[in-house]
Amino acid sequence: MRTSSLTAAPAPHVATTRPALPTATPDADSPPAVRLLADTLQEAARLNASDLHIEPMEHGWRMRLRVDGVLHELVRPPAHLRDAFITRVKVLARMDIAERRVPQDGRLRLPIAAGRVEDYRVNSLPTLFGEKLVLRRLEALPADLSLDSLGLAPGQRDIVDRSIRAPHGLVLVTGPTGSGKTMSLYCFLQLLNAESRNLCSVEDPAEIQLAGINQVSVREKAGLTFAVALRAFLRQDPDVIMVGEIRDEETADVAVKAAQTGHLVLSTLHTNDAPAAIARLIDIGVEPYNLAAALRLVTAQRLVRRLCPACRRASSETFASLRAAGVPDDQVTDWRPYVPQGCQACHGIGFRGRVGIHQTMPVSDAMRELIVARAGTHEIARQAHIEHVQTLREAALARAFDGTTSLAEALSATEVA
Repeated sequence: MRTSSLTAAPAPHVATTRPALPTATPDADSPPAVRLLADTLQEAARLNASDLHIEPMEHGWRMRLRVDGVLHELVRPPAHLRDAFITRVKVLARMDIAERRVPQDGRLRLPIAAGRVEDYRVNSLPTLFGEKLVLRRLEALPADLSLDSLGLAPGQRDIVDRSIRAPHGLVLVTGPTGSGKTMSLYCFLQLLNAESRNLCSVEDPAEIQLAGINQVSVREKAGLTFAVALRAFLRQDPDVIMVGEIRDEETADVAVKAAQTGHLVLSTLHTNDAPAAIARLIDIGVEPYNLAAALRLVTAQRLVRRLCPACRRASSETFASLRAAGVPDDQVTDWRPYVPQGCQACHGIGFRGRVGIHQTMPVSDAMRELIVARAGTHEIARQAHIEHVQTLREAALARAFDGTTSLAEALSATEVA
């Protein structure tokens, strides 16, 4: 399949009319639709894309791939193939092809190449000009699930290793959607996975199977929520419990109390950095004295794109521009950041893969006193600075200093400390 270059998509066209819904079911088995889907998924696999977006527009439709966290337009196929293509995906994903008014979820498995099969999670969304589909590639379990694969700095790795080997307590990984939180928890579980331990995990959904882990998928319509599964785990004689996400007071309360009663609890939270996680849990409804007793470690993370080692080049940034970007003065004089260039190895993008940056904050006695006193995020952050906890911005700049990523990428991925 010949594709266009991975460049920014053109500006959107303002909608003026609402198109009529199709009156007949398109042929999902038409050879052009079958071939287009096969070619598109092969291209997604070749570029190691995480998501494929199928987007209807007023005049035609487009496909975009998310590669290393950034969307790139792949191709704009002929308009007459759109409905047949969408119907084919929905048939394979066992979705209702007659229902176009409400969102739907499905899953499909397709052969991509000889001996290679890939799984996808599919979601449909009714938009102004028809159904939009997003296919999420459910990659096989990575070969390396060690702590080293996360990109932790040596000091951070030691802190994480000690915290997750503790017999009890709450360990949180925070960050936005798509920052690699779940994969970090999988690495923690893999390190702890042993015949002598009972490990239980509840996720929404459990997309990657881990041998030796008792995994449960949330099914809210059936009444199986995070909190319900977590309470059931406590009657299953667990040693380690993983909760995919703490979303509400009930889940937070059960998780904190489980961490206080002899269990190691691993979970995620959506906050911008590690200090904000404490305020978030208190806002949800966790009593500060319980949180202070249970919380052992909070690690915030982001993913930044790796510069392609085959084509990166040193930039000509001036001292003034580096200082304006927040680079410390003592490092400005003898450092030049690398920038992307683009080559065949990286498909002209300039980046290949992603690496984690982390803020690793162990909960000290001084922090526990602040938690009990309901201290704000700024006070927690100030104490973390006193204890030499690296901020996300500092961690990102360190990756720019060693040439792993660009300065622009480091700055865009993090907030000012």
